Amino acid sequence: MRIGELAEATGTTAKTLRFYEEAGLLPPTHRASNGYRDYGPDAVTRLDFIRRGRAAGLTLAQIREVIDIRDTGQTPCSHVHALLTIRLTDIDRQIADLQGLRATVARLRDEAGQANPAACDAEDVCRYL
Repeated sequence: MRIGELAEATGTTAKTLRFYEEAGLLPPTHRASNGYRDYGPDAVTRLDFIRRGRAAGLTLAQIREVIDIRDTGQTPCSHVHALLTIRLTDIDRQIADLQGLRATVARLRDEAGQANPAACDAEDVCRYL
């Protein structure tokens, strides 16, 4: 299938497909005599894997690592496990950071709700931020 057909079939763009090929996420494809890229059904499978990896929060570099392992004929299960463990740790840290931020914003909002405009110093712009 041509690049436009593959883009439509996978919900992506031709520009993204070219980028993925250049980045090593898609193998170089066969070119027809007119120079058009001619993708096989394996490209759809590969793009679905990339989409799932991105949905899990993996970077394109991490996804390429997994693909490279698979392309050497090995199973990437242990590598994927390690990547997902790191991802979970990052998510837990982000959640903790957001909970701290929420507490700070709630405190500032509560203080701003008790504001006395007469006590505000114009040079501070607003003492609650």
